[in-house]
Amino acid sequence: MAWKTLDQLDLNGKRVLTRVDINVPVADGIVTDTTRIDRIVPTVRDILAAGGKPILLAHFGRPKGERVPEMSLQQLVPALEAAFGTSVLFAADCVGGAAEAAVAALPEGQVLLLENTRYHAGETKNDAELTAQMAALGDVFCNDAFSAAHRAHSSTCGLAHALPACAGRLMQAELSALEGALANPVRPVTAVVGGAKVSTKLELLGNLVSKVDHLVIGGGMANTFLAAQGIDVGKSLAEHDMTDTASEILAKAKEAGCNIVLPTDVVVAREFAANAANETVASDACPADAMILDAGPATVAKVAEVFAASKTLIWNGPMGAFEIEPFNAATDAAALQAAALTKSGALVSVAGGGDTVAALNASGAAEDFSYISTAGGAFLEWMEGKELPGVAALNQ
Repeated sequence: MAWKTLDQLDLNGKRVLTRVDINVPVADGIVTDTTRIDRIVPTVRDILAAGGKPILLAHFGRPKGERVPEMSLQQLVPALEAAFGTSVLFAADCVGGAAEAAVAALPEGQVLLLENTRYHAGETKNDAELTAQMAALGDVFCNDAFSAAHRAHSSTCGLAHALPACAGRLMQAELSALEGALANPVRPVTAVVGGAKVSTKLELLGNLVSKVDHLVIGGGMANTFLAAQGIDVGKSLAEHDMTDTASEILAKAKEAGCNIVLPTDVVVAREFAANAANETVASDACPADAMILDAGPATVAKVAEVFAASKTLIWNGPMGAFEIEPFNAATDAAALQAAALTKSGALVSVAGGGDTVAALNASGAAEDFSYISTAGGAFLEWMEGKELPGVAALNQ
């Protein structure tokens, strides 16, 4: 790793500009899910323990350079104080007089939250002048927002060039987990890629077939791959205009020695509804008036065999329509198998992406995975093999 951690910088008495992702769901001014806030607690506590002064920089929503009252970070202060166990002061701007005064008045042992970075149009343009104004508020830059690392913004990228920089604990955990899973994995490596459309994960699939030993394809995109093999998928969700692309990916996988695992049996129904009447058929026997909504038990058994023979697992996307029962069965069963292997020490499992996190939480498997990323776009771009500006800046 080329990036530094909090342990490698002297933080005592230093103003530590800390980029965090606290873009959390809020209803009626109350935070309804504190997961992202909980994830930054170790970084804030370690900065305080080292004698540093944490000054939090974050975005909230997409105000596009305007001051949108409902996108103010001030409403998050109570949730932050509850998580940190200390008072959190607030500044009405992230640069200028209000921010400077708040930083100057910040007592030891307390945390300062600066207002939404995206209230300034220069933030998303990585504007040099805005970056310089932010940098003037700190002595050290700590990036703990992996989920925003795919954006070359002033507060994610610019500051890393302007100040001595390091990764926070969450960023450190994310990078360590992902580097271990893709850059230097223990083999055999298996990837599960699910979701609705092949078109949204083309680069991901193209990158993975040359890096993993087994690739399990599930969800709606599996239907496209089945259709590419000449199989009638009835009324199933499938991108028939992408079948040539799916065939190219299959050919590339064969050339690379990557074993593609597609459903051999499927659960079909005539309506997309909870507890709809359904049946399990061979993957090439979907009735013309039915749609494939999940992988079948034989497929799950095959996936379990692949997991058992693997040492590293990367997971992005569900294997079926997990949001409605009973079409969550394949995703749940595979997830629980991966969790059990991880818990026994036989498998390192890393997962990420919004639907993935929701599916693993719903199955009860999440707590036994080695690492679950809260990042969406950044996790996907990392798996696609792209350089993330926020990470690259830390490597300078």
